[in-house]
Amino acid sequence: MAAVAGIPGGEAFLDPDSARDYLRSWQQRVEVMAAKTQAMSDQIGQLRATAKDGNGLAEVTVDSTGVLVDLKLTDRIHRFDPETVARAVMSALREARVTAADRSRQIAIETMGPDSVSARTIGDRMQQLLDGPDSTDGPSGPPAPRLGRG
Repeated sequence: MAAVAGIPGGEAFLDPDSARDYLRSWQQRVEVMAAKTQAMSDQIGQLRATAKDGNGLAEVTVDSTGVLVDLKLTDRIHRFDPETVARAVMSALREARVTAADRSRQIAIETMGPDSVSARTIGDRMQQLLDGPDSTDGPSGPPAPRLGRG
């Protein structure tokens, strides 16, 4: 019996029942992966991370993409100059983004499995997006071009 080139155990494809079993098994694996991917997407979509600065001036909450969704300033901000308050907000924002990146990675691994290439890839990508060197430090390099009418 000749093997089907490039497919381990490819000779089984010559038997119609074996071929159907293989395709059913493959379809089930794809459906499980799709369900896991959807569950992961749902969890990451609902993710919120909150952090405070070290001086207790600001508390920020970001979503799974690192976008600021809430900012709380304490009454203590009135005792500090605006630059100090701004640094406090940026410090809390960086911390919240790191937390969101870490939690996104955890969700990917918990959902897809620790050996999943997809989980590692997604986790790495979220880490790059949320915790990259220029994530909150402002633009690096030349300013971005203006869009629209200016």
